[in-house]
Amino acid sequence: MPEPNAILQLWMPFKPLVGVTSIHTRQEYEHARAMIDSLLTVTGDDEAHPLADWLDLLSDQVQCYEDEHCPIPKAEPREVLRLLMEQHGLKQGDLKECAPQSRISDILSGHRSISKEIAKRLARRFRVHADVFL
Repeated sequence: MPEPNAILQLWMPFKPLVGVTSIHTRQEYEHARAMIDSLLTVTGDDEAHPLADWLDLLSDQVQCYEDEHCPIPKAEPREVLRLLMEQHGLKQGDLKECAPQSRISDILSGHRSISKEIAKRLARRFRVHADVFL
């Protein structure tokens, strides 16, 4: 186990470099969201990327802030998907990295539920927690 002083020596230059390490204010939240966007551009879907752990930690911080300050009302997962698509000006075919257009159509029409794998892809696409799709 590392000594606290060794952690402190690494922590002090790290903290100003990343700009936000915890989220307590709207400004820190906005900065963290921007950082997540940058990290996603670099890491993509590569969970083995060296920055993936930082992305996960920062995403968890954002999720905690959102849970407290931006609660999402309960809704059917397909309605959440429909709303997000509308807000982003997307059509079913625009989500091909998440699922085939026919599957998105089945989900939106209520003929099919959202699988865990598709929920993860949609969550990454819309930068929300996968639970909103399950």
